[in-house]
Amino acid sequence: MRYTEVERELELRLVLSPERSIPVAARLGYRSDDPYAVHITFHIDTGHPVTWTFARDLLVEGVFRPCGQADVRVWPGRAQGRGVVLIALGSPDGDALLQAPAAQVSAWLERTLRAVPPGTEGGRLDLDEELDQLLAR
Repeated sequence: MRYTEVERELELRLVLSPERSIPVAARLGYRSDDPYAVHITFHIDTGHPVTWTFARDLLVEGVFRPCGQADVRVWPGRAQGRGVVLIALGSPDGDALLQAPAAQVSAWLERTLRAVPPGTEGGRLDLDEELDQLLAR
């Protein structure tokens, strides 16, 4: 089965305090064969990228208003006079607050929504194939 992949490299800011943040290279990823999820891969100095996966709907809503709970929360904001999307990630290993440029995130999300319009995600899943793979294990 063919799928569409939508990626975007961008620089996020890891917020250390209200006055200090550091750049973090990241890649936004979306695949039409996993239509409900978005992936953010962080390129960090350990040599091993770290990927977070969460609902595309969460990121779409978070561009406009606060949403999410527990491990992933997203909300719009402003930093240095520019629109940003704030993404709070939490895990047993620690928490991180990231700022992403709102215009770049929104443009990338638009591309994912053109690839798989909202409400059509279920038609992209091959549930019979997935079930066959699960039962084969």
